[in-house]
Amino acid sequence: MNPQFKNILHSLGIYHPLQSHYRNVVFYLKRMFFRISFSSYKGHGFTCNVCQQQYFRFVDDWPSSENKNALSNSNVIAGYGKNIMCPNCLSNARERLVIAMLQHHINIENKKILHLSPEKNIYQYLITKSQVVTADLVPGFYKNIDKHIKQEDVTALSFADQSFDLVIANHVLEHITDDLKAMSEIYRVLKKGGIAILQAPYSETISATIEEPLIANPERQSELFGQKDHVRIYQLNDYISRLGQSGFIVSKISYKELSAFHHHAIQVDETFLEIKKPY
Repeated sequence: MNPQFKNILHSLGIYHPLQSHYRNVVFYLKRMFFRISFSSYKGHGFTCNVCQQQYFRFVDDWPSSENKNALSNSNVIAGYGKNIMCPNCLSNARERLVIAMLQHHINIENKKILHLSPEKNIYQYLITKSQVVTADLVPGFYKNIDKHIKQEDVTALSFADQSFDLVIANHVLEHITDDLKAMSEIYRVLKKGGIAILQAPYSETISATIEEPLIANPERQSELFGQKDHVRIYQLNDYISRLGQSGFIVSKISYKELSAFHHHAIQVDETFLEIKKPY
């Protein structure tokens, strides 16, 4: 979009509503297309834990040409691959993994939850069981998910110490310039014994985290990190170390150990990080 035109829309206060409307139109058209084109794949195989529909094949999703080299060269687990999107509701693998963990591994009944950069399907599951506060630095993009979303900077949260039982920031920290500050803020607002879900793209084959925290060049960011608004690719053990520096206790749950959820078409080879604030 032309920057001048974008600024005009911002000044009129209609940029985010128009963006949300555009995204909704694209979503409904994609959903209609896949529901029709994948109707012949209905049947036992994968079960979506969002809409409960069953298909023996889900929709593949691959990175765009400008992003693929960075992701493939570093063997990044980033939410792409075979059987990523449910053909019926378009939930993606990373959402289904989090929902599976919330359903079977993490107690959220009557808990107070902070959901940063909220994903629609996760949020809609949470609000059936918990008290949920949503927040983002640019909340206008998420008004169609929660009209009460707050504006918050994850590196300087306005909430009091020990406010939440659970904080979810799914695929957020790879965007944040000062990720250690964000981790420490999430730690601060968690209650003792609280849990954080902080999945992020990572690699186990690179020797160190690749990052340029102050970069502001979308083309270069795609080339280096596999997305135009990312500032790093985490090396998994380094990511865990950074979380540990912030005070968290981190346990790895491997893809093999998540075998009970494989039928939900979760991301192949993705490790789930169980992140806790000690008592």
